Amino acid sequence: MKLAELPRVGPKTLALLAKLGLHSVEDLLLHLPLRYEDRTRLTPLAEIPAGTGARFCVQLIEAKQQFGGRRSLRLAVRDDSGEAAIRLFHFRREQLAQYQPGSWWLCWGELREGRWGRECVHPQMQVVPGPQALPELGRHLTPVYPSTQGLGQARWLSLMERALPKAEDLFPELVQDGPESTVAQALRCLHRPPVDRPERMHAARQRLAFEELLAQRLAVLRGRARLSHRQARACAPDAALLARWKQALPFALTPAQKQVLEEVQADLGRNQPMLRLVQGDVGAGKTVIAAGAALQVLGSGGQVALMAPTEILARQHAATLATWLEPLGFAVVLLTGAQTAAQKREALAQLELDAPLLVVGTQALFQEPVRFAGLGLVLVDEQHRFGVGQRLALRDKGGEFVAHQLILTATPIPRTLAQTIYADLDVSQMSGLPPGRQPVQTVAMAQSRRPEVVQRLGAVCADGAQAFWVCPALSETDFATAAEDILELLRESLPHLQIGLLHGQLKGPDKLAVMQDFREGKLAILVATTVIEVGVDVPNATIIIIDEAERLGLAQLHQLRGRVGRGSAQSYCVLLYKPPLAETARARLQALCEIQDGFALAEADLELRGPGELLGTAQSGEQRLRFADALFDTALLPQVVHSAEHLLQTRPELAATLVRRWLGQKADYAEV
Repeated sequence: MKLAELPRVGPKTLALLAKLGLHSVEDLLLHLPLRYEDRTRLTPLAEIPAGTGARFCVQLIEAKQQFGGRRSLRLAVRDDSGEAAIRLFHFRREQLAQYQPGSWWLCWGELREGRWGRECVHPQMQVVPGPQALPELGRHLTPVYPSTQGLGQARWLSLMERALPKAEDLFPELVQDGPESTVAQALRCLHRPPVDRPERMHAARQRLAFEELLAQRLAVLRGRARLSHRQARACAPDAALLARWKQALPFALTPAQKQVLEEVQADLGRNQPMLRLVQGDVGAGKTVIAAGAALQVLGSGGQVALMAPTEILARQHAATLATWLEPLGFAVVLLTGAQTAAQKREALAQLELDAPLLVVGTQALFQEPVRFAGLGLVLVDEQHRFGVGQRLALRDKGGEFVAHQLILTATPIPRTLAQTIYADLDVSQMSGLPPGRQPVQTVAMAQSRRPEVVQRLGAVCADGAQAFWVCPALSETDFATAAEDILELLRESLPHLQIGLLHGQLKGPDKLAVMQDFREGKLAILVATTVIEVGVDVPNATIIIIDEAERLGLAQLHQLRGRVGRGSAQSYCVLLYKPPLAETARARLQALCEIQDGFALAEADLELRGPGELLGTAQSGEQRLRFADALFDTALLPQVVHSAEHLLQTRPELAATLVRRWLGQKADYAEV
């Protein structure tokens, strides 16, 4: 149903809704609130916690304009429990007459500590006869919707009032499995939740999560089935070539690496397209698997593309793979957006030759000018950092044949969960560290001990060690330690050491220059933002200090810790935190200190995460689910798997309808 069919929705509102990706009444109903406010009860002024939204009824004592810096109107108010102030910065002179001493006001807003005591800035206000004659406060929580400039919350409430009666017709029941209630009932509950039945909100969210997960699984299963009818190049392994490669490696393959490599080799030997996800913990040696897979395709005369999320990582991969593959007679080509036009032309010309080679690149690989003579394998490093459409574009550059796909990730997910989430992929799991590597010793310290950490760091780095110091932000903010401030502190405290700065705002060549200086030992300490999270490999770096570690999730902390411990020397990770710690943050840091294995940490993360932490999170590249979270909603997955198989076998037309309802055109990407 078109949004224009709703009463009082004109071109201006349609344009604003389109900014949010809302083009139909169905889209509007699936646009759920960010949070809820309880406006159904009054709270005495003295009982309102600072920073918490509350409804209160107060009597005006005095209205007074104040000047100095910025003009404001200060209303002194009181109720039976105490006094506070209301501050208005936006008001007109003719409005002043309505603020009469003795008048009563019903307000909604947040109280905070101001310059002259507790105050509430720009609350929602309406004049009332008195505390004994208040309007009906309602029986439902008030939703607060994600919005855009020009669409206030009152407008959202009005839109939803007109859309909700259409829910039954627009969302007929398609499946009887899963949590109780219908989709329409769930939507009504989540847009107008009863204040006295919080369990109904949970059940409603579960209903939507179940159907969305079901549609997601149906889409990938249908896509996998379609892809199975297309052909890829079968690449038989060259035993002699692989033996020469293994013999030249400076280390022996671990049992886990051997097992995964055998699985990949078997896939590549078939003419059915490989779709395999390799999960390897930080430092488990996934690059070796990529090299072995590439060598099998190169030995069969095909071409290979490795897609990396950053230029630093692309160059690092290219250097490593060139060391292993070029002595065997195979060229390794680099293609990134930061290269000169001449370098790009040379790389593109090599790709169009009918000769085996491996190209390593970033987003530049999906550009239209990139043509392959015979693309046989696509290697994707850190899948979640690329959009589905990008992977689809690269896979289809294989021409008449579909390129095999091997996806590498260092974000550990428990095996059974991974096999459920990635229904379209075969999953291989690598655990354990290569021989000679030691677990990283991890400790948590309050930020008050930072001077002690700096002093100890200076002594260790003076003896030749190298260290990362990670900050959550580049420049000064209200909420995060700034990398530039830490850089200045370290340079003042440790003038005898060379210290560099790396962050996402640096231009490509500057990033590479800083990393090269650090890799070559010209810098003792590298201060960085979380731009170093993925893939940066400097074996001589043995110390990492993570500032305000309590603000980061377990997976990100584990990734950052993986930047050290990549050589044979003992390495250390120091988690600096700002007390007091919330209970969940304390448990998270404790888990990191006690657990080294990424898969065990993923299990711990499942136990620590709650639904509130999932709101507002985002993941670059990948299209996120709107209602479900595959980790938090683990309990729904067995029923999702059963229902998907049943629907595909008995009601394929219903399965297609479900996929269209939840995924729309995104279902076309289910083959990647």
